[in-house]
Amino acid sequence: MHRSRVYALIIDAPRDEADAAAAFWSAALGVPAGPDPGEPQFIDLHGALPGLVTAVQSVDDAPRFHLDIETDDPVAETDRLLALGATQVARWQECRVLRVPGGHLVCVLPVESDRELFDAQARTWP
Repeated sequence: MHRSRVYALIIDAPRDEADAAAAFWSAALGVPAGPDPGEPQFIDLHGALPGLVTAVQSVDDAPRFHLDIETDDPVAETDRLLALGATQVARWQECRVLRVPGGHLVCVLPVESDRELFDAQARTWP
């Protein structure tokens, strides 16, 4: 058995548009935006979706939204999602990037949130 939960909603924006996208979403959602000191490609939208990390990510690709799913067993969670019809398209550090039916991206990563929050909100999978 393993556990997982949606950890983040990421707004992917082309690199040259990321700052403008972050300014827009900050104003539209009424929340402060600020860089993530450990990961400069992210601009956090603090408090936009309570309980979830919300951020603009600077990418060398098309604009889109994607979800990050955190788990206590990335291999098991990836296998579970593959069995549901996803396909793995990339791997970046400990993150497994999947394309799910419908074409959206999902990233599977090890637990990033506070352990108490993860324990309270994660679902258990056989």
